[in-house]
Amino acid sequence: MSEVTRHPAERTESRAEATEGPTRSGYIAIVGRPNVGKSTLLNRLVGAKIASTAPKPQTTRHNITGILTEGDTQMVFVDTPGIHRGGRRLLNRVINEAALAALQQVDLAVFVVDRTRWTEEDALVLERIRASGRPAIAAVNKVDAVDKKALLPALAALQRRHPFEAYVPVSAVKGTNLDALKAEIRQRLPEGPFLFPEDQISSRSERFIATELIREQLVRTLRDEVPHAVFVEIDSLEERPRLVAIGATVWVERPSQRAIVIGRKGAMLKKIGARARRSLESFFGKQVYLELWVKDKVGWQDNPRVLASFDTTGL
Repeated sequence: MSEVTRHPAERTESRAEATEGPTRSGYIAIVGRPNVGKSTLLNRLVGAKIASTAPKPQTTRHNITGILTEGDTQMVFVDTPGIHRGGRRLLNRVINEAALAALQQVDLAVFVVDRTRWTEEDALVLERIRASGRPAIAAVNKVDAVDKKALLPALAALQRRHPFEAYVPVSAVKGTNLDALKAEIRQRLPEGPFLFPEDQISSRSERFIATELIREQLVRTLRDEVPHAVFVEIDSLEERPRLVAIGATVWVERPSQRAIVIGRKGAMLKKIGARARRSLESFFGKQVYLELWVKDKVGWQDNPRVLASFDTTGL
């Protein structure tokens, strides 16, 4: 399956239309603790939903690459899983390793923090940024829900913690101040040719993004009943002129979880499928026929052979 490109009507200004001069391009890691708004920020910056979002930690399991090309600049964002302490499951270690590996391969980091809340996990992420030696911008998220006066102490505290390249208050949900964030990123990227075609918005395939959008609806619909003991595997994806036909398997760890996902007379699975289908139709821009099956695979979160199938690099 080919990489994801922007619909012709949504394409950004082309390089030919931009002011002549050198181009800039580079990789930017979006890092932070779990559930701080990294994936929402990526989707806003790219202008398309390519990463799953949900009000639960560890919704993102992979490094997901989003590409923004504006004028003479191409920004390749890597949305990383939330860096967190410990966790006995092998999956938790794989998630952390994926996020930390991304920091070693980028030109710049954007450290996303909550507007007023600093935790031990924030400190852990900052420790990793320092160890990487990468320059970093602090994006103070969720400023739409706080008075500007209350924001000043948070910015001052960040300045004391680390000499970031810049401190930018943003709202990923509402898109507030993202132009300022992009301007700070642009001036710190090296001069060089674009890394991807101008209309491409992700290096990930449509098949991969389909798994993300389906899994998002599983997490949102099931809530705490089957928190993160699920993964989605696309069995088939056929794109036709007016229809996309997708078959996918939802894997869980135990038969009891399988029963929860399916629900009484299949009601829960039907609800998840309907929500996922709407999300997929918005992404593909056409009607989607979606078939979901649920199977159990005991202990998959600690199974190296299963986790080896996860493409966590994103680069």
